[in-house]
Amino acid sequence: MRKNEIWRSYGTDYKDMTKRLLAQAGLADLLPPPTARIAIKPNLVTPAPANFGGTTHPAVVAGIVEFLQERGYKDIVIAEGSWVGDKTSEAFEYCGYNALARAYGVTLIDTQKEKGIAVDCGGKRLTICRCVRDWDFLINVPVLKGHYQTNVTCALKNLKGLIPNSEKRRFHTMGLHRPIAHLNCGVRPDFIVIDHICGDLSFEEGGNPVVRNCVMAAVDPVLVDAYVCSLLHYELDEVPYVGLAEQLGVGSSDLSTLRLITCEGDPYEDLPARTLLDVSYAVDEVDSCSACYGVLIPALNRLNEEGLLDRLPAQISIGQGHRGKTGALGVGNCTARFDTCIRGCPPTEDDIYEALRAIALQA
Repeated sequence: MRKNEIWRSYGTDYKDMTKRLLAQAGLADLLPPPTARIAIKPNLVTPAPANFGGTTHPAVVAGIVEFLQERGYKDIVIAEGSWVGDKTSEAFEYCGYNALARAYGVTLIDTQKEKGIAVDCGGKRLTICRCVRDWDFLINVPVLKGHYQTNVTCALKNLKGLIPNSEKRRFHTMGLHRPIAHLNCGVRPDFIVIDHICGDLSFEEGGNPVVRNCVMAAVDPVLVDAYVCSLLHYELDEVPYVGLAEQLGVGSSDLSTLRLITCEGDPYEDLPARTLLDVSYAVDEVDSCSACYGVLIPALNRLNEEGLLDRLPAQISIGQGHRGKTGALGVGNCTARFDTCIRGCPPTEDDIYEALRAIALQA
């Protein structure tokens, strides 16, 4: 496989389709000797089924594992850390990865429980999970989907699951885009398998899946994410971490050199434009974690559908930038000193909705 190539297959037999894709894309030629330790990094942001549109289909990972084991690889681990506020152990169980690990005899690593080590990542000191240093070959398996803070998430951002929770919080105080780009200098996947089966075009945790029944393979994460931007109708400057990663030498975003290769099946038409509610006028967001902001947005969608969003008497403050400050209305423990604070780290969508609905009805 060349750096300017993205291979793709369409179908519904996800496990076998993945195996055929890997064979045709030439993964076997890139692998180290069979004695090597191979790590697979899916996206299990939250305990939700893959058909919800936010997590990596276990059948895709099963296809990767079978492909490796059929070629003599025995030391295989699956490593992931869910977003802050959810437990990876629950995601492993609910998303089918405990069953997968038992069936194939592979090891699951919960990176939320791993110790961190400081690493130079392209001139920026970041903390990554210690286990990353134990792997000889890393296969990144993101879900192609939208994101309410970074607009898209795929290959580059998926590596956030390999840093401790404390570092995930710090990423948001650093502006999110720049540390994501630098992280990819310190943790470099050797191969990428993209789950483009039914990703949600707006929400990282899923809920509005858009079926495409596609699995893709590539080696350049920057090229992958640039292609994802084009699919989701974004300009590159609307997803700054892609360009920043290119500047740091992680890969190329030049789609004029892209060679798309379809192995099997018929490609779908372009993805529809996202339909995410613009809530910027109602929210004062400063350095919020994805999990906290992620439960706020659907709650606001529900209020908007009822015609209540515009009846709130004040902007909703959310994020680490509000710690220690005062104000009228806040969401999350970071706004504990506000007159009204909907507590939680994060609070639940229902708690936010019910509290804001009551406030709107009284206004």
